Amino acid sequence: MSTFLQVKTAALLRFLFVFALVVSTWQWSPQAQAAHEPLPQTHGSEQAASAVAASPHACADGTQSSGAKYRICMPAGTWNKKLVMYAHGYVAYNQPLAVTSETEQLAKVLNDQGYAFAATSYSVNGLAVQQGIADEVDLVRIFKASQGTPDKTYMVGFSEGGLITTLSVERHPDVFDGGLAMCGPIGDFQMQTNHFGDFRVVFDYFFPGVIAGTAISIPQSEIDSFSSRQNAIAATLFLQPAKRQQLLDVTQAPIDTNNVLSSTASTIGGLLFYSVFATNDATAKLGGQPYTNANKQYKGSANDSDLNAKVARYTADITATNEINAKYQTTGNLTRPLVVMHTTGDPIVPFAHQTLYQTKVANAGKGNLLSAIPVQRYGHCSFTAEEIAAGLARLAGTTVFLPVTIH
Repeated sequence: MSTFLQVKTAALLRFLFVFALVVSTWQWSPQAQAAHEPLPQTHGSEQAASAVAASPHACADGTQSSGAKYRICMPAGTWNKKLVMYAHGYVAYNQPLAVTSETEQLAKVLNDQGYAFAATSYSVNGLAVQQGIADEVDLVRIFKASQGTPDKTYMVGFSEGGLITTLSVERHPDVFDGGLAMCGPIGDFQMQTNHFGDFRVVFDYFFPGVIAGTAISIPQSEIDSFSSRQNAIAATLFLQPAKRQQLLDVTQAPIDTNNVLSSTASTIGGLLFYSVFATNDATAKLGGQPYTNANKQYKGSANDSDLNAKVARYTADITATNEINAKYQTTGNLTRPLVVMHTTGDPIVPFAHQTLYQTKVANAGKGNLLSAIPVQRYGHCSFTAEEIAAGLARLAGTTVFLPVTIH
């Protein structure tokens, strides 16, 4: 199991009749999404976008000064003077930079309805929040230089892109008129790093030696072989159902009770993916290892005393926690409208992020600018096209929001 967001075709086709954007139910895979073949193949910054208006639904690819790859797509007919910027989700650090594969369909949907569309690969993969924000802001500048200034500029993002969207709207209200942030770690980034670390240390307690390394350090050999060993890892887990269940009970990682075996594989595989592929990269970019469980008491196993005595313990490096607090934490101090959407049974980025962010916004006195939509469903970013359309309609339609729950 593992990660990257891929658009479901059926949901996309439904969305063509509903509203302005798509990226519905996603499936994780450890390989990066295949890059599109560039439409006109151009390089070198703003000048690359000049070919956009040359043909119906024309898209142009270019390279930003940061090294990020970008794509701008314009409608064949009249442009409605609205621009949608897309912030993609996590791509493993060891994959090549490329505009993610779903952008072709997203651009077509938006262009057909008069919207302009732009997306960037970011200048790095892996933990890319800071670079993602800078590259999105820079791409708006590139767009304006080649196509003119839009009346409205919105950002839409999933997962890591949801955090990029939220921080961009908070920090750059002069650039973005609002955002739709879905399934992102927007409540507490430290909590997110601990979520991945906790799952790994509890996994290692119940299944020692199945995955090499620790919660804070992954050997390169494990990274290189992980994808090819997925079936063997799954067999080990499913031959030991009692330990597997305790792993889920202790970590409180959600599964779908209507589809237990498949969702259990999805939950465990997805969380292990991040342990293997994200740990070393995050440590390098944060200037230290960020995970801490020194004082955490685990419960839910057949023998909690033994678990707490033997589980691996770690204390985060102060350099990493300082970096998180300075650059990765949201404030809730909105000056532009933001719609946030999260599934209640998200095993990768817990639903608690949405609740925590609502509290931040309320404490900042900006509740009228936030619409928080809980979606009662299992899965990471597992929204229907209609639900995403509803979020976009809410963003584009008004700046004062009422609570909504999608069932």
